[in-house]
Amino acid sequence: MAAESRKKVIHIFRAPVGGVFRHVADLAAAQATAGHSVGIVCDSMTGGAFEEAAIATLMPSLRLGAIRLPMRRSVSPSDLGALAKALKHIGSLEPDVIHCHGAKGGVYGRLIGTVLRRRRRIVRIYAPHGGSLHYDPRSPAGRFYFAVERLFERFTDALVHVSAYEAETYRHKIGTPRCRAAVIRNGLRPDEFVTVEPAAEARDILFIGTFRELKGIDVLLDAIARLATRHGRLATAHLVGQPDELPRYQALARDLGIAGRVQFHDPMPAREAFALGRMVVVPSRAESMPYVVLEAIAAGMPIVATQVGGIPEIFGPRAGELVPAGDADALADALERTLADPAAAARDAQARRDWLAPRFNIATMQADIEHLYDECLRGEAAPAGAHAWHGA
Repeated sequence: MAAESRKKVIHIFRAPVGGVFRHVADLAAAQATAGHSVGIVCDSMTGGAFEEAAIATLMPSLRLGAIRLPMRRSVSPSDLGALAKALKHIGSLEPDVIHCHGAKGGVYGRLIGTVLRRRRRIVRIYAPHGGSLHYDPRSPAGRFYFAVERLFERFTDALVHVSAYEAETYRHKIGTPRCRAAVIRNGLRPDEFVTVEPAAEARDILFIGTFRELKGIDVLLDAIARLATRHGRLATAHLVGQPDELPRYQALARDLGIAGRVQFHDPMPAREAFALGRMVVVPSRAESMPYVVLEAIAAGMPIVATQVGGIPEIFGPRAGELVPAGDADALADALERTLADPAAAARDAQARRDWLAPRFNIATMQADIEHLYDECLRGEAAPAGAHAWHGA
């Protein structure tokens, strides 16, 4: 790579967990491999040993290092102190690009980038990753966050949406963007397209994600109970993820009489978790472009998922297989169909992977994002709200 095309890129986001962190880690590693200097800024209060290990693994790729500051999920007076520290740190690195992820990262990064632009040109990129877009526009919280999103377009050089669904949701809830906008889908590494075989301790069902209402875990537990009453199947499950509301779901499993067939686990690498199940279930009420769906399909796993967010874009011509969110009966029936015919489930899994592979890969994602950086650094004009569509 020519010296003049090398960039200093800072990724700023709140929680080093879940799909957003996975996206940042993959993108940062790919950018470092491409010759750029990369650093990250994220929250110090979220995550545990698993996340610490993930950041440590990423560190060799981070020439600009990693700094963790207290960044609360909600607006807090402590944000002022964290912002000041982040501004000082990022300013000392003299970045070319500040790439913000999620609502809180978007506020921090765009404010810092705007202040630093007084001294040198810095491109401010914002990827919502769902974030505040999940709010109801009629709610007080929704009205507040959408007003902030609209205001902060003034401090944004480009929006990056990870799905066409997210781009359309932004238009519907916030308005046509008044800055450059692009749809650049998440991508996977080549090694993730290797089939994962079930381990000896594998159970019928596997869930991976944060234990919170948005992920539909209550619907999944209800569906497992209904498998017994509707189909006579005593299904077993492993649930793996961040324990945000773990006691609530443990209590629900006991109330439904399925606690002996459901085991909860702390976070672990996705491919390690995949070996614990014979199928993956994504019962979410809302999503943008969930990595777990991409990863499960790439690993050759049978999968049942809800028809929300960008998941239909991942399933492509097989989107009709998706089930309505929040419908425990429909979810139970879909689980039964998959468990009852393993051969058909395996054929369907292969067909999904064949469709996915050429469309969702990390090389395309990194190249498209770098092209967007270059356009913004050159100051090329783009019609307000015009979307560049990638990975179609």
